[in-house]
Amino acid sequence: MNSLPTNKLFTNPNDFPDVDVYAVVGNPIAHSKSPAIHEQLAEQAQQKMHYGRIQAELGDFAKAAQSFFDAGGKGLNVTVPFKLDAQVFAGVLTPRAQLAGAVNTLYIQDGSIFGDNTDGAGLVRDLLAQGIPIQGARILLLGAGGAARGVLGPLLEQSPEQLIITNRSNEKAVELVQLFGDLAKNRSVNLASITFNDLEDPEKASPPFDLVINATAAGLTDQSPLSAAAAHHIFNPSSFAYDMVYGKTTAFMQQALQRGARVSDGLGMLVEQAADAFLIWRGADLSQMIDPRLILTQLRS
Repeated sequence: MNSLPTNKLFTNPNDFPDVDVYAVVGNPIAHSKSPAIHEQLAEQAQQKMHYGRIQAELGDFAKAAQSFFDAGGKGLNVTVPFKLDAQVFAGVLTPRAQLAGAVNTLYIQDGSIFGDNTDGAGLVRDLLAQGIPIQGARILLLGAGGAARGVLGPLLEQSPEQLIITNRSNEKAVELVQLFGDLAKNRSVNLASITFNDLEDPEKASPPFDLVINATAAGLTDQSPLSAAAAHHIFNPSSFAYDMVYGKTTAFMQQALQRGARVSDGLGMLVEQAADAFLIWRGADLSQMIDPRLILTQLRS
């Protein structure tokens, strides 16, 4: 993991008087690829801006964010563990932030601080860019925490045939099914939940799935949320396995590869959600000037 001196982990807009200043907030944050991504987006769109890092102390997100905006900062990306804090901090929530239950993008508009969530849009764009159809697909979503909730709305809006949520705590999965039930109904999506134990029973899980998304943090500790028995019949060569963790081939991805499925980590989602935030901040008219896939290729090289 990269490290930076402590004094480099707070971006003060006062230090950059001639440009608009943005930053990413998290803890830890020194390893973040967001500054490199936004520097390239700004270069592509010919935007004069500075993008830095802020490592807020646990419990002090609001103080760090308010200090940044008070000093003239224009916008913040928010990462672990502060997305719920950012939702509380925002004065106005966009509809998709309300649905996601978390905020990863903050910006000032008409004197108010708005909170948005670009994670789901980033995931959808990355999947589509990789040629993975979502409309009419059968999707299995692993996890029911903040990461899963953040992407559910945009996935449902693509009108898959079915979306099944599974989680260690079945109550959380059931809660998400209820919360997103109206959207699923409006999009004619069969939205349901099953337990992880059910995944080991082909009759209950009804495999295979076209798309299996791991929204748990298991990959960070080199584990998979799927048992070997579940993975055996969930994946086949026509499946696509997507892990939101990026930078390595996770145990979940290895299970899919062993069954002949295609796989992807979440680096493309990171780049695409950053591009979405960039356009919110700098203007949607710049969309034709940026090329997130080129940035992704450079990050992978």
